[in-house]
Amino acid sequence: MLERLLFRLQKNIDSILMIFISSALVVGLFTLYSASGRNIILVLNQLLYIGLGLILLWVTARIHPKYYEKLALPIYILGLLLLLAVMFVGQSSHGARRWLNLGAFKMQPSEIMRLAVPIAMAWYLSKRENKRHAIDYVIASLFFILPVILIINQPDLGTGLLITASGFYILFLAGLNWKFIVSAAIGLFALAPLIWTHLHDYQKNRLLILLDPSQDPLGSGYHTIQSSIAMGSGGLIGKGWLNGTQGQLDFLPERTTDFIFAVFSEEFGLLGNLLLLGLFALIIGRSLMIASQAKNTFTRLLAANIGLTFFTYIFINIAMVSGIMPVVGVPLPLISFGGTSMTIILISFGILMSVHSHKELVGSS
Repeated sequence: MLERLLFRLQKNIDSILMIFISSALVVGLFTLYSASGRNIILVLNQLLYIGLGLILLWVTARIHPKYYEKLALPIYILGLLLLLAVMFVGQSSHGARRWLNLGAFKMQPSEIMRLAVPIAMAWYLSKRENKRHAIDYVIASLFFILPVILIINQPDLGTGLLITASGFYILFLAGLNWKFIVSAAIGLFALAPLIWTHLHDYQKNRLLILLDPSQDPLGSGYHTIQSSIAMGSGGLIGKGWLNGTQGQLDFLPERTTDFIFAVFSEEFGLLGNLLLLGLFALIIGRSLMIASQAKNTFTRLLAANIGLTFFTYIFINIAMVSGIMPVVGVPLPLISFGGTSMTIILISFGILMSVHSHKELVGSS
């Protein structure tokens, strides 16, 4: 009986990918315990989010990819409606209106769009596979341009960047010539002065302070300076778990969310960073392997996008923590504290496992 139950639970789960994901989650819990000042309540809340996310991962892994294709447009429209709802009845925090208060919990619709956008774009471009023209790529682009405008207006530049990157990945994977993508990027740079005028003052300060954080060491440059101190003081092997001074003495801000990588770096050093990045690389590699073997356009586009977007998530966070990019509010996936973000990431891996488990591969795993 128990063996049959375990078999049913494992039937749709890619064991290799699940081992990698679980390892990252364990690392995240230990790092969160240290970053939070040994706050066991926060860790238990994270465990609750992880538990919910793993249940949803298992559920989404059991659903055939054809149903995601059928529901692509309704999911996208629902996500857009939720984003519009944020504009009118959203809850504000730290000068940003990004959340919907649903009583027992808060939801961030922009995180949902991280999943809804690539599903909708993969659906549209797969339907136009044999009769695809330039106008189809323009229409597909609107699937990410519209929500990004709403998200940046909240303002949430980090999620806007992630969804933009996700959209370009889909376009490239669907066959759009890279020259068009480069041209679009050049066009965005040309629009930089116009975009600058619409940025909030704190966003402008973050961009300017990136050049020299010491200009405002107690204000806009504080995050970057403290993060650099934490990462640099970790050395080769780190100061040891629970022994990081920047995190334990409250010098490092947002250390349980956006800057948790700085806490990890201080306590586990360069070697720890390399091991964590290696673990992330295994997750990305496994994801792209599944995508490369998908037998139809929809599953190939969607699976590859999940792996590439996960990479972008990591890249932006570490670049932000290292002072290479401005602070845009992107947490480290599977490591940082967060409910909606953690749940959406695990759901996306559930969809990836659905591609793997429902005979959507041309070869064995």
